[in-house]
Amino acid sequence: MSEHSFGVRLRAAMDVHGPLCVGIDPHQALLHAWGLGTDLASVERFSMTAVEAFAGRVAAVKPQSAFFEIHGSAGVALLERVVSRLREAGTLVILDVKRGDIGTTMGAYAEAFLGEDVPEPPDAITVSPYLGYGSLRPAIDLAHAGGRGVFVLALTSNPEGFAVQHAVLDGVSVAGHVVAGASADNAAAATRGELGSVGLVVGATVGDAVQRLGLDLPAVNGALLAPGVGAQGGSAESLRRVFGAALPNVLAASSREVLAAGPDAAALARRAREVADALREAP
Repeated sequence: MSEHSFGVRLRAAMDVHGPLCVGIDPHQALLHAWGLGTDLASVERFSMTAVEAFAGRVAAVKPQSAFFEIHGSAGVALLERVVSRLREAGTLVILDVKRGDIGTTMGAYAEAFLGEDVPEPPDAITVSPYLGYGSLRPAIDLAHAGGRGVFVLALTSNPEGFAVQHAVLDGVSVAGHVVAGASADNAAAATRGELGSVGLVVGATVGDAVQRLGLDLPAVNGALLAPGVGAQGGSAESLRRVFGAALPNVLAASSREVLAAGPDAAALARRAREVADALREAP
């Protein structure tokens, strides 16, 4: 399975295109900035322009499911077309859905996005571990079986996250327990010298939290999806400070910084290349 695993494919994509994941976030402010409305036709124009700009040109694209779901079944159908066209171009798709539950319900969420019968399956999804890391087992196991991946929320930069993620249980922070779980799930890939398929979400703007909480991110041996690059204040310098020795595994996520270059697809593609090159060339 190793040559087809998500971790292996993501490492190859980052080597070719640079460590950038571009979001497709058709929220109201960006739609209006492009001179569009908020109806489904406007979301489709926005999204397909982004697909035209990014497909085959960046390591990964991260559509935010919520902005499609608000349009009901037609919005979900549009999201499936977005995923399909990106994957047809060979671009990895990380679907931002942040699902998290227990037992058979978590199993159903896993099947909905990672199962064999999904009409347009993404390459990876985001998941929330705050019912316990072990509650994610159905998604992690199904991802491994199908050569796909998951990104587990670990240390986010929103102020509300501090009270949960920094809390200490048995001498280890909640974020630390998540890091330990991902490290264990990626251990087999580490023995093969490959990037594991269980990644973590760690904000680009969390400051010294990684060091203060004693998180061993290099030991995770998985991709570290780092939202917040660009408009939210994250930079190549802040990535170095946050991630240290784990920087080679960082996949920087940027949405507004790149999408603000729209609505021209060529301008979007140029901006994505500029950001990716800056991240790649950062010492």
